[in-house]
Amino acid sequence: MKHKLKNIYKRLYSKFGPQFWWPGASAFEVMIGAILTQNTNWSNVEKAIAVLKGKKLLNAKKLYRLSPKKLASLIKPAGYYNIKAGRLRNFLKFVHENYSADVKKMSGAPLAVLRGQLLGVNGIGQETADSMLLYGLNKPTFVVDAYTKRILSRHKLIKKEADYKEVQDIFMRNLKQDTKLFNEFHALLVKTAQEFCGKQNPKCRICPLWPIKNA
Repeated sequence: MKHKLKNIYKRLYSKFGPQFWWPGASAFEVMIGAILTQNTNWSNVEKAIAVLKGKKLLNAKKLYRLSPKKLASLIKPAGYYNIKAGRLRNFLKFVHENYSADVKKMSGAPLAVLRGQLLGVNGIGQETADSMLLYGLNKPTFVVDAYTKRILSRHKLIKKEADYKEVQDIFMRNLKQDTKLFNEFHALLVKTAQEFCGKQNPKCRICPLWPIKNA
């Protein structure tokens, strides 16, 4: 498995090069973006973040002072804005109560502790939590999404019904615990799925991973 993962990474990196993920000017912005991107595309998230920046509200203390209604109106471009406003407030409350609204304090906590805490926040699931940890706080945890599962299942590396932990463990156990590697690998898998490994009509024969699939 270790050899297969390294071969996949090598081929994808050779094809696409570095992806420079996650777009965000600060750890806090990345974590807010991780919640906003649930069930929507990134372009919509960028619009919502631009609104917050324009109002100079992209700050844990300032956002927490907003009423749920006001917060929802500001993040409307991201879709499901009432639900996401609630999830943002849950996260902001967590940051205030546990880290005095200081993201730098969060980054100093151990990965296992932070992950457990984030999963305890209503509205934050495993993918969102790991995105916050990896891309926002530079913690070595692998993010698993539908794209990751699709590629691995089509290459017979996992079963279609494999759960989040099963898939994550494949990467965590077989690769060096390196934030930069996990960051780039996940981003490359997303890029591959978007360009070649679509849910419908995959372009297998021109995919950079085709030689591996047929080895």
